[in-house]
Amino acid sequence: MVNKNVAEEYGTERESRVARGIEAQSRKIPSDFFLWGALSALGLGLVLQMRERRDTGIFVSQMAPVLLILGLYNKLVKVAGSEPSTPEL
Repeated sequence: MVNKNVAEEYGTERESRVARGIEAQSRKIPSDFFLWGALSALGLGLVLQMRERRDTGIFVSQMAPVLLILGLYNKLVKVAGSEPSTPEL
């Protein structure tokens, strides 16, 4: 038997307005944006290292995995949403 007060137990607002706002805005960004951003960061990092700005090149190159993870998050939010519509019991 499903408890009718599940929403009261878990709270009706499981995430903040800020989180919902971020997810609403991130859904609008195309997934390719993050992939091209990561590839651009790698390319720019390579150019900077070739111009003997090694530390700056490494820093810029380290943005690639961050952008790829953000792209993965973006894709998950688009496909699955942030929370299930009904909690599993």
